[in-house]
Amino acid sequence: MNASSFWRMLLLSLGADKPLAWMGAAAACATLTGRGGTMLSNLLRGYPRQTGRSYRLPSEAEWKYAARAGNDKAYSWGGEIGKGRRPASNRRRVNAMLTIPRRQFLIGSALPALVGAMKARAAEPVDIVVQDGAVQLRSDGLALSPTDYARLLGRLADDPGIEADEYSRHGVVASLEARFAALLGKDMAVYLPTGTLANHLALRRLARDGRRVLVQQESHVYNDEGDCAQQLSGLTLVPLVPGRATFTLADVEAELRRVETGRVHTAVGAISIESPVRRIMGEVFDFAEMQKIAAFARERRIGLHLDGARLFLASAYTGISPATCAALFDTVYVSLYKYFNAASGAILAGPRHLLENLYHERRMFGGGLQQVWPDAAVALHYLDGFPDRYARAVAAADALFVALGQHPRCQVARRPAGTNVVRLHVKGADAAALPQLLRSRGIMISPAQRPSAAGADFALLTNESLLRRPATQIIREFTEALG
Repeated sequence: MNASSFWRMLLLSLGADKPLAWMGAAAACATLTGRGGTMLSNLLRGYPRQTGRSYRLPSEAEWKYAARAGNDKAYSWGGEIGKGRRPASNRRRVNAMLTIPRRQFLIGSALPALVGAMKARAAEPVDIVVQDGAVQLRSDGLALSPTDYARLLGRLADDPGIEADEYSRHGVVASLEARFAALLGKDMAVYLPTGTLANHLALRRLARDGRRVLVQQESHVYNDEGDCAQQLSGLTLVPLVPGRATFTLADVEAELRRVETGRVHTAVGAISIESPVRRIMGEVFDFAEMQKIAAFARERRIGLHLDGARLFLASAYTGISPATCAALFDTVYVSLYKYFNAASGAILAGPRHLLENLYHERRMFGGGLQQVWPDAAVALHYLDGFPDRYARAVAAADALFVALGQHPRCQVARRPAGTNVVRLHVKGADAAALPQLLRSRGIMISPAQRPSAAGADFALLTNESLLRRPATQIIREFTEALG
């Protein structure tokens, strides 16, 4: 059964005589996948409880696709919104489903139809291309293989909404930029091929009234960008607070006093903050201190940039929405490859007066790639529904880390303000063999750090691949590998 037939079956199930609310439908999917409890056991009698496959409710994008009922235009009445754009003859063809919120999508659906449709779709909650259920705890994202990535791209390319760009402009790239601008509460957003270029161009535009930029000493912009801001834009990066994720307003004030009272006045033009900080196990910058610094910088007309490569990921741990955090800054960078699983790419969002025509500088620095629609298409695919999925991945990871912490051979260390990175210490001279033992069970972790006769350390990163198996199964595999 193809995707079109699947949706037709699911839509026809609306109006059947066995109501099933959203929570019940979600629980039914979880039960069929093997994650559910017993509350639906009576309803699901006669249906397979664990099929070895994954089931879920439709994503926002899939719901919109279904509501269009096969129409290749953006809306059921055509391609534009406006007065007179929806003819009465077509209006009669649009049924009440178009006004149903997602959480009511399956109200009125018969359970047998739901089960049959979800069996036919067999849609994985994480990605539609990985078939072996492999779990990897080595990166922020899914780390798709070339084969899986090509398979996914082939599926996405069939979507009539995926239009090619030209030199990184227009088409699906414009859709990606508009989506991120809205999510971050900014006037506009610009695609850039790398986070290094995004950080660099942001600081280049912000630091016009002063060539010094305050940064964390442990930040990516200070350690991992090859001094590009210094070499290519004449900026001077001033590192603060070595070994810490957060510098304070007092730290900022002290540095400003120092540079402004020297023999030659040297103004600070911008402040850059990375949060979470990769080099400090994903620790986030203290939000209260961030607010104080932002208010101070606004008063002093100092530009503010957020290296928020992992901003959407961090929200699951802090409870602070990306838009709330981004509102404190002039510009915000978000990675497209780290956990939105594009092969490359970055988004830089900010005010229109600052970013308009940035594509000229993007091209000047060699970043005006001829076509980047594959990056945009994949990033949009994984952006849809990311907060819900990642929250479930965090819950699964937490269950795993609690279980590992109770194992006699293990100690689990987390930063007080950490996010998706934990340090696992395994005791014993054979601890370094853990990655190989887990690999045979379809679980990949990074090689041992500091192995010795006493044991070894491992960095474990939470990502959506944890949703490919029930948490109880992953815990069992770790336990058996540890012996």
